[in-house]
Amino acid sequence: MANFDILEDLKWRGAINQQTDEEGLRDYLKNHDDLALYCGTDPTGDSLHIGHLIPFMILKRFQLAGYHPVILIGGGTGSIGDPSGRSTERVLQTAEQVKHNEEALTNQMKKLFGTENFEIRNNAEWLGNMNLISFLRDYGKFFQVNNMINKDVVASRLENGISFTEFSYQILQAIDFYHLNKEDGVQLQIGGGDQWGNITAGIDLIHKLEGSDRPAFGLTIPLMLKADGTKFGKSAGGAVWLDPEKTSPYEFYQFWINQDDRDVVKYLKYFTFLSRQEIEDLAEKTEQEPWKRAAQKKLAEEVTKFVHGEEGLKEAQMITEALFSGDVMSLSVPQIEQALSKAPSAEATNEPKNIVEFLVETKIEPSKRQAREDVNNGAIYVNGQRQQDVDFIIEPEAAFDGKYVIIRKGKRKYTLVKIK
Repeated sequence: MANFDILEDLKWRGAINQQTDEEGLRDYLKNHDDLALYCGTDPTGDSLHIGHLIPFMILKRFQLAGYHPVILIGGGTGSIGDPSGRSTERVLQTAEQVKHNEEALTNQMKKLFGTENFEIRNNAEWLGNMNLISFLRDYGKFFQVNNMINKDVVASRLENGISFTEFSYQILQAIDFYHLNKEDGVQLQIGGGDQWGNITAGIDLIHKLEGSDRPAFGLTIPLMLKADGTKFGKSAGGAVWLDPEKTSPYEFYQFWINQDDRDVVKYLKYFTFLSRQEIEDLAEKTEQEPWKRAAQKKLAEEVTKFVHGEEGLKEAQMITEALFSGDVMSLSVPQIEQALSKAPSAEATNEPKNIVEFLVETKIEPSKRQAREDVNNGAIYVNGQRQQDVDFIIEPEAAFDGKYVIIRKGKRKYTLVKIK
């Protein structure tokens, strides 16, 4: 990897917002192959979502280039609350919540980064053992309140008020960088644009305590916006989670495959490990044959495989194909639940019933006249089979373990009928 310039690659991918000392970091990378870098995440929930993935993709790129990533889980800071990106005070979590979230995030990180040339640290190890006097004597005296107030993240909160607890967060994050720099040889911290003030506070602390020639660098990533100006990472149903229990691999895959042509190349650069040539080829295909959606398919494949593995990707593709072709009988009950979790649903009893009555009772059709017309016209499919006989009897126990009947109206309009 000696000829690979990771900073140039990150620039080409549009992944750098600000750097504290670009030349210094470039020189360090040129002369050392032992760079260690970290990114932190507080255990505010028991899963990351795709917005969190953005800085971790950069960590992964450094790992693939042979450098040493460290992920810091904020067991200490997570019990305090980061004011970044918020206009109000966070609700403090219980110790049990924090512990549960730490374990869940640790497992997610191991899936993404493996166990080779990678480690997870928890700042509760050092912050949890510190008493108030040592905090004030050893660290507090290096922070000027006027400088702290001027940091964007605090300044934006002064009008509505910010507690001393959240105000002190930047000191704790600075201590983290100092500790990892001194004890683990971590020279670079990566974070979102809103972390700039916290990152620079850490570098200042390192230089005050260890000398101004101590290597310590910061790099932030841009805020990811979609072409329509809205913030990336949310779907109509809310956050897109990495936890398959919260967002199934199929829904995850669909999120990526449905991206706008105007955004897809940017996301290929950011969220995949494809080469520049591969991405430029896909960009050309998007220009020339947008209807084929080749870039979206590749994006969905790559990110789903990274997060959910080969198995998760295969399942997502199988469900996608089954819904597209109408061959829903090839799906298992759990796959049906994944595929149609966001589809309209209805309930019915398990007695056999005439198709017209079934369609009206489940409100799939507004009237018997309309139901008969749609059946006659071939617009109604029961469990993947077109039914054009108005005397057809639907037997709820005939498929899907008797739990569901799947009605499709027209080309794509599915309703999941749950059998009571």
